[in-house]
Amino acid sequence: MQSQQSSLPSYEVYTPNILQIYDFWVLGLTNLYLWKCPTRVIKEKFEISLSDNHLDVGVGSGYYLDECLTETTNRIGLLDANKTCLSATSRRISRFQPEVYQADVRRPLELDCDGFDSISVNSLLHGLPGTMKDKSQIIGNIVNFLNSGGKLFGSTVLADQNDELGFVGKLLMKTYNRLGIYANKNDTLDALKDMLSEHLDHIEIDIVGCVAVFSGVKKNTFIALENLSFPVSPFVFKNY
Repeated sequence: MQSQQSSLPSYEVYTPNILQIYDFWVLGLTNLYLWKCPTRVIKEKFEISLSDNHLDVGVGSGYYLDECLTETTNRIGLLDANKTCLSATSRRISRFQPEVYQADVRRPLELDCDGFDSISVNSLLHGLPGTMKDKSQIIGNIVNFLNSGGKLFGSTVLADQNDELGFVGKLLMKTYNRLGIYANKNDTLDALKDMLSEHLDHIEIDIVGCVAVFSGVKKNTFIALENLSFPVSPFVFKNY
C-alpha cells in the first residue's frame, strides 16, 4: 500500500465502529429520508459509468464497489486518506485484489501507478474544506490520473438544494458542518457546474433531493461522436 497520511475531521470520523453502521445510517436512512436521494440513484450512476480499469476515491465502506464490480473488472484502485476505510473496503472486495493508496487529495498526488479509465468521487466534495474553487484544485489532482477519454463521476450534497429538506435534515447538515464532517455551506449548483467544467466535457448533473449526481469526460479528449454513449452537449441538467 502506498501511503501519504493526513488528518481532517471528515477523514477521522470513519472509525471501525462508524463503518459498521455506515451502510445502514448513511446509505439506508440518511440518503433516502434526510437528503431525499435514494442510494439506488447513486448506485445506478456508478453501474453505468464504471469501467474495467477503475479508481474509487473516498471509498467509505466499499458498498458501491461491492455491489457494482463484476468479473470483467481487470483493475480496481482504492484511494483514501483514512486507513480504516481502506482496510475495510479492501477486505470487502478482496476478490478483486485492489490496489490500495493512502493519500490526501488536497495535496498533489504522488502515486506510482498507471492511469485509470474511470474514477469515482462519491460523497467526497461535501466533506472537503474550502470553496468550490479550492475543491477544483482537488478535482484537478484526481483527473491527472484519468486516462484520455476517461470518465469522472460521483455525488455530493449541495447547500442550496435543501428546500425540500425537513427540520431534521437541515439540522443534521448544520451539525455536520459545525463538526467539520461536512464543509458544504457554500457549495451551490452553479459553483459545481463551473468547477466541473474546468476539468470535464460532456457533463451530466442530476439533482435528486439535495444531492448532485454528476459525471463528465476528461477535458481536451477527442472522442468520435458515434462512440459516445452519453449526450455531447456541454451540460445535461435534470432536476427531480
